[in-house]
Amino acid sequence: MLRVLPRTGTGVLRGCLRLTRLQSSTSDHATTLKWSTDNVRKTFIDYFQSQHSHTLQPSSPVVPLSDPTLLFTNAGMNQFKPIFLGQADPVSVLGKLKRATNSQKCIRAGGKHNDLEDVGRDTYHHTFFEMLGTWSFGDYFKKESITWSWDLLTTVYGLDETRLYATYFKGDEGLGLPADEEARDFWRQYLPDNRIIPCDAKDNFWEMGDTGPCGPCTEIHYDRVGGRDASALVNADDPEVIEIWNVVFIEFNKDEEGGLKPLPEKHIDTGMGLERLASLLQNKNSNYDIDIFQGLFAKINDMSKKGPYGGLVGEDDVELRDTAYRAIADHARALAFAIADGAVPSNEGRGYVLRRILRRGVRYGQQILGCERGFFEHLIPIVLETFKEAYPELKAKENDIIEIIRDEENAFSTMLDRGITYFEELKVELKKGGRDTVSGSEAFFMYDTLGFPIDLTELMAEEAGLKVDGEGFEAEMTAQKDRSRMDRKMKKMGASGQIILELIAEQTVYLAKELGVEATDDNPKYGSESVGGVVKAIFDGSESDTFGFVDSAGAGDYVGVVVDKSSFYGESGGQEADLGTIDFGNGVTMEVADCQIFGGYVLHIGTLNGAVKVGDDAKTNVNYSRRSDIVPNHTMTHVLNQALRDILGDTVDQRGSLVTSDKLRFDFTCKKALKVDQLEQVEAFVKKVIDKKQQVYDEVVALEDAQKINGVRAVFGEIYPDPVRVISVENSNSIEFCGGTHVENTGDAEDFVVVEETAVSKGIRRIVGVTKNAARECRAMGEAFEEKIVDYEGRVKGLQIADVEEVEKTGVLLRKELDSITISAPMKTGMRARLEKMSKEILQLKKAEAGKKLNVVLTDVRASVVDKAVVVESFKGIDSKAGQKIVEAVKKVNPDCLYFGIIESDEEEGKIAAFCSVAEGRGAAGDWLKAVLGEFGGRGGGTNAFASGQATGVKDVKEVLEVAKKMVNIFEE
Repeated sequence: MLRVLPRTGTGVLRGCLRLTRLQSSTSDHATTLKWSTDNVRKTFIDYFQSQHSHTLQPSSPVVPLSDPTLLFTNAGMNQFKPIFLGQADPVSVLGKLKRATNSQKCIRAGGKHNDLEDVGRDTYHHTFFEMLGTWSFGDYFKKESITWSWDLLTTVYGLDETRLYATYFKGDEGLGLPADEEARDFWRQYLPDNRIIPCDAKDNFWEMGDTGPCGPCTEIHYDRVGGRDASALVNADDPEVIEIWNVVFIEFNKDEEGGLKPLPEKHIDTGMGLERLASLLQNKNSNYDIDIFQGLFAKINDMSKKGPYGGLVGEDDVELRDTAYRAIADHARALAFAIADGAVPSNEGRGYVLRRILRRGVRYGQQILGCERGFFEHLIPIVLETFKEAYPELKAKENDIIEIIRDEENAFSTMLDRGITYFEELKVELKKGGRDTVSGSEAFFMYDTLGFPIDLTELMAEEAGLKVDGEGFEAEMTAQKDRSRMDRKMKKMGASGQIILELIAEQTVYLAKELGVEATDDNPKYGSESVGGVVKAIFDGSESDTFGFVDSAGAGDYVGVVVDKSSFYGESGGQEADLGTIDFGNGVTMEVADCQIFGGYVLHIGTLNGAVKVGDDAKTNVNYSRRSDIVPNHTMTHVLNQALRDILGDTVDQRGSLVTSDKLRFDFTCKKALKVDQLEQVEAFVKKVIDKKQQVYDEVVALEDAQKINGVRAVFGEIYPDPVRVISVENSNSIEFCGGTHVENTGDAEDFVVVEETAVSKGIRRIVGVTKNAARECRAMGEAFEEKIVDYEGRVKGLQIADVEEVEKTGVLLRKELDSITISAPMKTGMRARLEKMSKEILQLKKAEAGKKLNVVLTDVRASVVDKAVVVESFKGIDSKAGQKIVEAVKKVNPDCLYFGIIESDEEEGKIAAFCSVAEGRGAAGDWLKAVLGEFGGRGGGTNAFASGQATGVKDVKEVLEVAKKMVNIFEE
């Protein structure tokens, strides 16, 4: 398994560094050309395809949009999880696989496998990397996988077999497992015993997660030095003896209590880091010295003020220059691939991890290398050029990737300054309090909120003569993980509080092989009639030798029932499950509260009102009234997809959907919010298709043929069955792969209204719409509110100043009501604009009236200050900000007058605004104002010539005026 180097420099690392520089300068150029990274990848795939009949299963997106349990695809096996869990549809491409191979795009930054903090510190960790992999699904096992790995490495790639070492699982009492002597004995055909090394579960027992498929593994290690016995250095964190290939024998399932049960079928899952293998074949001692990094390093050098990359690590990299080079180059790759596959930086989940990756790279560039702001986006074209042959999807998304990174980089540059400011203030606070340590919570705040990696905080603290409470930081991290773990645990509970019933590998295989149950025939779900069948299995989720299956269940039992034929639609493809009942005869029924599909088996979940046993008759009765509200929403989701592409262009790609009985929700790629006219066009497009009453066709087609249909749409990252169902709408370009239920004619949707358009994340928008009665209700509500708007506009048009207060209150109530009702989104936006326009007209009227009042006041003020040395007076009915204009009027008439004015608020009783002016040489206006308002709990300030302020809770303005007159003595004395 992949190991993590200690974070401090070591003598071994420095020796490795010297060897790296020597080999880099003397490497055979022909060897590098022969084993380019592209050729290493191609050779691996060709070997298993052509010589051992593996199916090329292309890399899945690095963003597992259909797997919410993963932040990123972090291993080649991720896309095959449904097979390992026994949940793959038997007719899907996955369900038919026996052997597979590929090079999988992976990101390890967040979650269980998180290498982010190590990237840059050493020469072999990455956030983004490619994993060369092979898989066997219940086909071949240990002998073949070991034989072929040896043949490929030594015969095809030509690695020196005297430098190869193998490890095997030495057994574990706690797991109740003996040593894997079978794997050891297979290796004895190729290696002497001293190079076949037993290792514990930490290194040689692989687990998919806290629960699920797992098993022992054998690792292949390579000694970069050679000519010695390096067995003691295997799995010893020595960078000169590295693991290159891990072969996992998946043969157990781990339950919630940590117990292991044999899987009914044994699988192989292998993984070999492409970058590591390329470094060996190119005679490089560092992943970062191989061909695919050289273009990035050259570009970073162009933008850096610290000179070219030197390959230094640990204590030798005093200025962190080479650490920065490695981190920046790695992070540019990770961001380019992640964004191309549909992720965007944000404040949560995988988006937050991407934001941290970008911030880490930008910080290294700006602070360590002295790069200018905006440098990071210039690395992206280099990444795209490097991988254009293997991953053409990168080039297709070039503009989007650069734009997103540019915006994020600009935003963080300002945040970086704020973070440094925070630390500087913290430093002063610590030293003032006699503390020399940044607490764990403070370090975690910088990490979690400001996006500062802990190593940056430690570096800044060291420069300031401070320490960081590492244990406290780790405690905060652990607490966060515990909270996440609890969240995951809570998600296992359904809305009813019942434990969610789920079939995994041991259950689906038990159904098929032990009970002889065939996959459920759920084709009747596309019809509209109840279907009779037979109970084939009852599942209560209990721990037992029969994997939770029971022969019978009684009244009040919460169970899952499998029947041979069902009319229920199990939740899938974004469409919620059907609800209804199952009638077992003799008055015994089950209210179906949920319906899920696992490995082709439809599990009807609910509570029984009587006794049921395997073999009983079962009539599945769908609530078709509810279904009739779901199907138009699904069909109109397809039409909405086409509407958006027609109106916004081909850059629109689906990023998710939800179809329920009361609404449809569609997420799609789009850089900006839709304008009102665009939303109106979208709504009109869908409504027109409904009004035309166009036929909706469904046809089951071989997947290979279906993929050739001109204009057919498929959801990004979705795995489809073979054959696949194709849904098309008459006389339109709406053609999609879909297993959902649909109307037969678009007219069945009756009506359509867009009720919401919002942002999901950067570059992803969401539209929510409704059909049928819900749409008509929206239109009716919109029309009723339109009457209120028209009436309000009439009142504002002829508004008199005496009625302003009443009309303003009506406007506030209308805005609140508009926010609370569900109507057409473009209509709502238009109504908001009209209400805003009315508010501005009212404001203009008030300003005009205030101007008139102020003119009267100014006339009176000019008269009051003639030949006066001191004037103190108050006003009502004018703006509290009029003080400056009043003082200007005073100055023009009598510049030597000491003037103090008070304006009483119309909105808040007891609140006053005070201002004063003082002639040159007669004192300071600020002192006068503070002295007066201080008597009444107010405050303010200003210059010698002019000051202003306010006070609240003043009971009698006359008292303030009297105090102001008395305070004149301050200036006269």
